[in-house]
Amino acid sequence: MNSAMRSIIWTGALLASVTISIVARAGEPAPSRPPIDKCVWEKLADKNVGLAAWVQRCDFGFRQIHFEFAGNALTIKYSDGGAADPLVEVFDIQPGETAEAALLRLFLEKTDKAVSARCVPTSYTEGSVPTGVTRYTFSPDPAYAKELEALADPNEVPEPPCGDWGEMPDGIQYFEVPAGEARKLLFVRAGQDEPLFDEQTLRVLPAG
Repeated sequence: MNSAMRSIIWTGALLASVTISIVARAGEPAPSRPPIDKCVWEKLADKNVGLAAWVQRCDFGFRQIHFEFAGNALTIKYSDGGAADPLVEVFDIQPGETAEAALLRLFLEKTDKAVSARCVPTSYTEGSVPTGVTRYTFSPDPAYAKELEALADPNEVPEPPCGDWGEMPDGIQYFEVPAGEARKLLFVRAGQDEPLFDEQTLRVLPAG
């Protein structure tokens, strides 16, 4: 091995150690699982959005995937697709408002009244929920659920009973109240499979 190659390897190791020490000093969690094949984890943060997240950058040859921030959201971008899709949206909890009141307000703002009147907030407990984090969804009330059950076709995937901001029959999405004192609320669209962002280590950034 020549001296130039040794220098490159030594420099790479040094940079890796610096990155690890910075993460450790900041108390940042590492990704909760290994990346999938052809992907690597990278950390994204945006103070304007108010969110930090571990995301995967992927290169499958025919398709590249990366994440970026846009508007109030962490979005996923496909090289062979159109506009980036929002996967984690960040919303403010208004002064004097509880987190539960904020998620109800958002759900009512974004859902047809005929549907929202028949849906109720419920705890979302599927999968592993990080310590200190609370997750919610909106589900049909008992009378509405009974009606839907009577109409269900076992051979078809039903429409979301509570609209696009409630529970999904063929995917995972929920409102998340982060741990700590942050006055923020997240809406997380994890999808059908294990997402390419780490839903276990999302972190709301302090204001300013």
